[in-house]
Amino acid sequence: MNAYRSAFVAGAARALRAPGELTVRIAFYAIILVVFSALWSVAVDANGGSIEGYTFPAMLWYVAAAEGAVIATKPRMIEDIGYEIGSGGIAVEMLRPVSVVGFRMAAELGEALVRLAAAGVVGVVFAWAQVGAPPGGAGALVALPSAAIGVAVNLAAQHAFAGAAFWLDDAKASWFLYQKVIFLLGGMLLPLELFPDWLSDTARWLPFWAMAYIPARFVARGAEPGLLLVQTGWLVVSAAAASAVFRSGERRLQVVGG
Repeated sequence: MNAYRSAFVAGAARALRAPGELTVRIAFYAIILVVFSALWSVAVDANGGSIEGYTFPAMLWYVAAAEGAVIATKPRMIEDIGYEIGSGGIAVEMLRPVSVVGFRMAAELGEALVRLAAAGVVGVVFAWAQVGAPPGGAGALVALPSAAIGVAVNLAAQHAFAGAAFWLDDAKASWFLYQKVIFLLGGMLLPLELFPDWLSDTARWLPFWAMAYIPARFVARGAEPGLLLVQTGWLVVSAAAASAVFRSGERRLQVVGG
Protein backbone atom coordinates (compact mmCIF):
# COMPACT_ATOMS: atom_id res chain seq x y z
CA MET A 1 0.00 0.00 0.00
CA ASN A 2 2.91 2.36 0.63
CA ALA A 3 3.93 2.07 -3.02
CA TYR A 4 0.46 2.99 -4.24
CA ARG A 5 0.20 5.84 -1.74
CA SER A 6 3.56 7.17 -2.87
CA ALA A 7 2.46 6.95 -6.51
CA PHE A 8 -0.73 8.86 -5.70
CA VAL A 9 1.16 11.62 -3.88
CA ALA A 10 3.77 11.82 -6.64
CA GLY A 11 1.00 12.14 -9.24
CA ALA A 12 -0.69 14.96 -7.37
CA ALA A 13 2.67 16.73 -6.92
CA ARG A 14 3.38 16.34 -10.63
CA ALA A 15 0.12 18.09 -11.51
CA LEU A 16 0.82 20.91 -9.06
CA ARG A 17 4.31 21.39 -10.49
CA ALA A 18 2.84 22.03 -13.94
CA PRO A 19 0.64 25.11 -13.34
CA GLY A 20 0.80 26.06 -17.01
CA GLU A 21 -0.75 22.80 -18.18
CA LEU A 22 -3.36 22.98 -15.42
CA THR A 23 -4.23 26.58 -16.30
CA VAL A 24 -4.66 25.79 -19.99
CA ARG A 25 -6.90 22.82 -19.23
CA ILE A 26 -9.08 24.76 -16.82
CA ALA A 27 -9.26 27.72 -19.22
CA PHE A 28 -10.51 25.34 -21.91
CA TYR A 29 -13.07 23.99 -19.44
CA ALA A 30 -14.24 27.55 -18.71
CA ILE A 31 -14.68 28.20 -22.44
CA ILE A 32 -16.78 25.04 -22.73
CA LEU A 33 -19.02 26.29 -19.91
CA VAL A 34 -19.50 29.68 -21.58
CA VAL A 35 -20.36 28.10 -24.94
CA PHE A 36 -22.72 25.48 -23.52
CA SER A 37 -24.36 28.07 -21.28
CA ALA A 38 -25.30 30.13 -24.32
CA LEU A 39 -26.43 27.09 -26.34
CA TRP A 40 -28.58 25.53 -23.62
CA SER A 41 -30.12 28.87 -22.65
CA VAL A 42 -31.50 29.22 -26.18
CA ALA A 43 -32.47 25.56 -26.51
CA VAL A 44 -34.33 25.37 -23.18
CA ASP A 45 -36.17 28.65 -23.77
CA ALA A 46 -37.22 27.45 -27.22
CA ASN A 47 -38.61 24.28 -25.65
CA GLY A 48 -40.80 26.04 -23.11
CA GLY A 49 -38.30 26.27 -20.26
CA SER A 50 -37.52 22.57 -19.84
CA ILE A 51 -36.10 19.65 -21.82
CA GLU A 52 -36.95 16.18 -20.48
CA GLY A 53 -37.26 17.67 -17.00
CA TYR A 54 -34.03 19.68 -17.22
CA THR A 55 -34.48 23.42 -16.74
CA PHE A 56 -31.69 25.77 -17.79
CA PRO A 57 -30.17 25.86 -14.26
CA ALA A 58 -30.26 22.06 -14.10
CA MET A 59 -28.71 21.75 -17.54
CA LEU A 60 -25.92 24.21 -16.77
CA TRP A 61 -25.03 22.45 -13.53
CA TYR A 62 -25.19 19.13 -15.36
CA VAL A 63 -22.74 20.30 -18.01
CA ALA A 64 -20.39 21.77 -15.39
CA ALA A 65 -20.23 18.46 -13.50
CA ALA A 66 -20.09 16.14 -16.52
CA GLU A 67 -17.40 18.10 -18.35
CA GLY A 68 -15.39 18.61 -15.17
CA ALA A 69 -15.35 14.89 -14.39
CA VAL A 70 -14.04 14.00 -17.85
CA ILE A 71 -11.59 16.86 -18.32
CA ALA A 72 -9.78 15.77 -15.16
CA THR A 73 -8.19 12.85 -17.04
CA LYS A 74 -5.53 13.13 -19.75
CA PRO A 75 -7.17 13.38 -23.17
CA ARG A 76 -4.74 11.06 -24.98
CA MET A 77 -3.80 8.71 -22.16
CA ILE A 78 -4.87 5.58 -24.05
CA GLU A 79 -2.62 6.50 -26.95
CA ASP A 80 0.28 7.29 -24.59
CA ILE A 81 -0.07 3.94 -22.79
CA GLY A 82 -0.26 2.22 -26.16
CA TYR A 83 3.01 3.83 -27.20
CA GLU A 84 4.71 2.66 -23.99
CA ILE A 85 3.47 -0.86 -24.60
CA GLY A 86 4.48 -0.86 -28.26
CA SER A 87 7.94 0.57 -27.52
CA GLY A 88 8.57 -1.92 -24.72
CA GLY A 89 8.72 0.71 -22.01
CA ILE A 90 5.93 -0.96 -20.09
CA ALA A 91 8.12 -4.06 -19.67
CA VAL A 92 10.32 -2.14 -17.24
CA GLU A 93 7.30 -1.28 -15.09
CA MET A 94 6.38 -4.96 -14.97
CA LEU A 95 9.59 -5.64 -13.05
CA ARG A 96 8.20 -3.80 -10.00
CA PRO A 97 6.78 -6.04 -7.23
CA VAL A 98 3.41 -4.27 -7.50
CA SER A 99 0.50 -4.31 -9.90
CA VAL A 100 1.33 -2.31 -13.02
CA VAL A 101 -2.28 -1.19 -13.42
CA GLY A 102 -2.70 -0.41 -9.73
CA PHE A 103 0.52 1.62 -9.56
CA ARG A 104 -0.24 3.54 -12.75
CA MET A 105 -3.83 4.20 -11.71
CA ALA A 106 -2.72 5.51 -8.32
CA ALA A 107 -0.36 7.99 -9.98
CA GLU A 108 -2.91 9.04 -12.60
CA LEU A 109 -5.62 9.41 -9.96
CA GLY A 110 -3.37 11.75 -7.97
CA GLU A 111 -2.97 13.96 -11.02
CA ALA A 112 -6.61 13.75 -12.02
CA LEU A 113 -7.99 14.72 -8.62
CA VAL A 114 -5.92 17.92 -8.66
CA ARG A 115 -7.49 18.81 -12.01
CA LEU A 116 -10.92 17.77 -10.76
CA ALA A 117 -10.60 20.07 -7.74
CA ALA A 118 -9.56 23.00 -9.94
CA ALA A 119 -12.39 22.34 -12.39
CA GLY A 120 -14.82 22.00 -9.48
CA VAL A 121 -13.95 25.45 -8.16
CA VAL A 122 -14.33 27.07 -11.58
CA GLY A 123 -17.51 25.15 -12.39
CA VAL A 124 -19.21 25.96 -9.08
CA VAL A 125 -18.33 29.65 -9.26
CA PHE A 126 -19.49 29.95 -12.87
CA ALA A 127 -22.74 28.01 -12.50
CA TRP A 128 -23.65 29.65 -9.18
CA ALA A 129 -23.04 33.12 -10.64
CA GLN A 130 -25.19 32.28 -13.67
CA VAL A 131 -28.16 30.41 -12.19
CA GLY A 132 -27.75 30.16 -8.41
CA ALA A 133 -27.52 27.05 -6.23
CA PRO A 134 -27.56 23.58 -7.83
CA PRO A 135 -31.09 22.22 -8.37
CA GLY A 136 -30.05 18.88 -6.92
CA GLY A 137 -29.97 20.36 -3.41
CA ALA A 138 -28.44 17.90 -0.96
CA GLY A 139 -27.64 15.59 -3.86
CA ALA A 140 -24.97 18.07 -4.91
CA LEU A 141 -22.99 17.12 -1.80
CA VAL A 142 -22.67 13.61 -3.19
CA ALA A 143 -21.49 14.88 -6.56
CA LEU A 144 -17.87 15.41 -5.51
CA PRO A 145 -17.18 11.87 -4.23
CA SER A 146 -19.23 10.59 -7.17
CA ALA A 147 -17.04 12.57 -9.58
CA ALA A 148 -13.91 11.11 -7.94
CA ILE A 149 -15.28 7.58 -8.41
CA GLY A 150 -16.19 8.49 -11.99
CA VAL A 151 -12.62 9.59 -12.64
CA ALA A 152 -11.32 6.29 -11.22
CA VAL A 153 -13.70 4.30 -13.45
CA ASN A 154 -12.52 6.35 -16.43
CA LEU A 155 -8.85 5.66 -15.66
CA ALA A 156 -9.44 1.93 -15.23
CA ALA A 157 -11.42 1.69 -18.47
CA GLN A 158 -8.74 3.62 -20.36
CA HIS A 159 -6.10 1.15 -19.18
CA ALA A 160 -8.31 -1.73 -20.30
CA PHE A 161 -8.74 -0.17 -23.77
CA ALA A 162 -5.04 0.73 -24.01
CA GLY A 163 -4.12 -2.89 -23.35
CA ALA A 164 -5.11 -3.64 -26.94
CA ALA A 165 -1.61 -2.40 -27.82
CA PHE A 166 -0.17 -5.66 -26.48
CA TRP A 167 -1.60 -7.26 -29.62
CA LEU A 168 -1.88 -4.31 -32.04
CA ASP A 169 1.40 -2.51 -31.17
CA ASP A 170 -0.41 0.80 -30.62
CA ALA A 171 -3.72 2.02 -29.23
CA LYS A 172 -4.68 4.78 -31.66
CA ALA A 173 -7.81 2.95 -32.80
CA SER A 174 -8.77 2.19 -29.19
CA TRP A 175 -8.29 5.84 -28.23
CA PHE A 176 -10.43 7.04 -31.15
CA LEU A 177 -13.25 4.63 -30.28
CA TYR A 178 -13.08 5.37 -26.56
CA GLN A 179 -13.33 9.14 -27.02
CA LYS A 180 -16.42 8.87 -29.20
CA VAL A 181 -18.13 6.42 -26.86
CA ILE A 182 -17.59 8.48 -23.71
CA PHE A 183 -18.81 11.62 -25.47
CA LEU A 184 -22.07 9.89 -26.36
CA LEU A 185 -22.82 7.00 -24.00
CA GLY A 186 -21.03 8.59 -21.04
CA GLY A 187 -23.49 11.47 -20.99
CA MET A 188 -20.66 13.98 -21.36
CA LEU A 189 -22.39 16.07 -24.00
CA LEU A 190 -26.05 15.31 -23.26
CA PRO A 191 -28.01 13.78 -20.37
CA LEU A 192 -29.07 10.23 -21.20
CA GLU A 193 -32.74 11.26 -20.91
CA LEU A 194 -32.36 13.20 -24.16
CA PHE A 195 -31.44 10.06 -26.10
CA PRO A 196 -33.87 7.61 -27.73
CA ASP A 197 -34.99 4.99 -25.20
CA TRP A 198 -33.02 2.18 -26.87
CA LEU A 199 -29.78 4.18 -26.77
CA SER A 200 -30.33 5.39 -23.21
CA ASP A 201 -31.02 1.83 -22.06
CA THR A 202 -27.91 0.58 -23.85
CA ALA A 203 -25.77 3.24 -22.16
CA ARG A 204 -26.90 2.07 -18.73
CA TRP A 205 -25.53 -1.41 -19.42
CA LEU A 206 -22.04 -0.02 -20.06
CA PRO A 207 -19.52 1.59 -17.69
CA PHE A 208 -19.28 4.96 -19.44
CA TRP A 209 -22.33 6.53 -17.81
CA ALA A 210 -20.63 6.07 -14.43
CA MET A 211 -17.89 8.48 -15.51
CA ALA A 212 -19.85 11.65 -16.32
CA TYR A 213 -23.61 11.16 -16.24
CA ILE A 214 -23.98 9.93 -12.66
CA PRO A 215 -22.05 12.73 -10.89
CA ALA A 216 -23.77 15.29 -13.12
CA ARG A 217 -27.19 13.85 -12.31
CA PHE A 218 -26.53 14.24 -8.58
CA VAL A 219 -25.99 17.97 -9.11
CA ALA A 220 -28.87 18.49 -11.49
CA ARG A 221 -31.60 16.16 -10.21
CA GLY A 222 -30.85 15.25 -6.59
CA ALA A 223 -29.62 12.36 -4.47
CA GLU A 224 -30.01 8.77 -5.64
CA PRO A 225 -27.74 6.73 -3.33
CA GLY A 226 -28.16 3.62 -5.44
CA LEU A 227 -26.18 5.27 -8.22
CA LEU A 228 -23.09 5.32 -6.00
CA LEU A 229 -23.35 1.54 -5.77
CA VAL A 230 -23.61 1.38 -9.55
CA GLN A 231 -20.45 3.48 -9.86
CA THR A 232 -18.57 1.37 -7.33
CA GLY A 233 -19.61 -1.78 -9.15
CA TRP A 234 -18.33 -0.43 -12.46
CA LEU A 235 -15.08 0.62 -10.80
CA VAL A 236 -14.52 -2.95 -9.61
CA VAL A 237 -15.41 -4.38 -13.03
CA SER A 238 -13.26 -1.87 -14.95
CA ALA A 239 -10.25 -2.32 -12.66
CA ALA A 240 -10.56 -6.11 -12.90
CA ALA A 241 -10.80 -5.90 -16.70
CA ALA A 242 -7.72 -3.66 -16.91
CA SER A 243 -5.75 -5.98 -14.64
CA ALA A 244 -6.78 -9.03 -16.67
CA VAL A 245 -5.79 -7.38 -19.95
CA PHE A 246 -2.38 -6.39 -18.60
CA ARG A 247 -1.74 -9.83 -17.08
CA SER A 248 -2.58 -11.42 -20.42
CA GLY A 249 -0.38 -8.88 -22.18
CA GLU A 250 2.49 -9.59 -19.82
CA ARG A 251 2.25 -13.31 -20.59
CA ARG A 252 2.33 -12.48 -24.29
CA LEU A 253 5.45 -10.35 -23.85
CA GLN A 254 7.14 -13.19 -22.01
CA VAL A 255 6.30 -15.67 -24.75
CA VAL A 256 7.22 -13.40 -27.66
CA GLY A 257 10.30 -12.04 -25.92
CA GLY A 258 11.43 -15.48 -24.84
